[in-house]
Amino acid sequence: MNQYQFNVIGYIKSPYKQKFAIPRQPGLIPEASGQLILETPYADDAIVRGIEAFSHLWLVFVFHETADKGWSPMVRPPRLGGNTRKGVFATRATFRPNPIGLSVVKLDGVARKNGQLILQISGLDLLDDTPILDIKPYLPYSDALPAASGGFADAAPQTAMTVSISEQAAAFCEQQQQYPQLRILIEKVLKQDPRPPYKKQRDGVQQYGMTLYEYNIKWTVDGEHNHVTEIIKLP
Repeated sequence: MNQYQFNVIGYIKSPYKQKFAIPRQPGLIPEASGQLILETPYADDAIVRGIEAFSHLWLVFVFHETADKGWSPMVRPPRLGGNTRKGVFATRATFRPNPIGLSVVKLDGVARKNGQLILQISGLDLLDDTPILDIKPYLPYSDALPAASGGFADAAPQTAMTVSISEQAAAFCEQQQQYPQLRILIEKVLKQDPRPPYKKQRDGVQQYGMTLYEYNIKWTVDGEHNHVTEIIKLP
């Protein structure tokens, strides 16, 4: 079989430091903002000339954290509760013959900082340090197909989860200045109920934690309610 070698053109800086709690599709949380930092020799102003005319971009990326785990012809999509098997090509699961993915993000701007060429992006569903292989403009007239069928994922996921936040966590969000939409981001991530399907069947209060940006977010789940108990800045 033919084999091809690809160059990494850049890396993602994302609020999502672990796979847990990442939205299952791009665009579900517009407040999830980050950066695509282009690497030499691709950190050239000429390579992005004209890109700001496009509101959204396609990113071709590598599932770098699962790439060494091999692939499977059948997977269990979380959208179906983790109990139904589907062919991997009928899903967007990570365990693919080639560990590459496709994500659409909103382009918020282009910047130069400390000699780096940076694309400011939002609505992302990518893990921090995700390697990027290519960038392509999103074209609404051909890429948006309203009449298309989405199979078992024909509509955006919805949950009945509610979210509350403790006084400490609310004050923390207000006092930190770097991420003005931190509280909204936390609430929208938890509203999606990031727990594995098998844990959603358990009764009683459950305790969880996740890392967003440089913060450790702790919360409890009781039935269909999430309560953020504490936010701690990591050392």
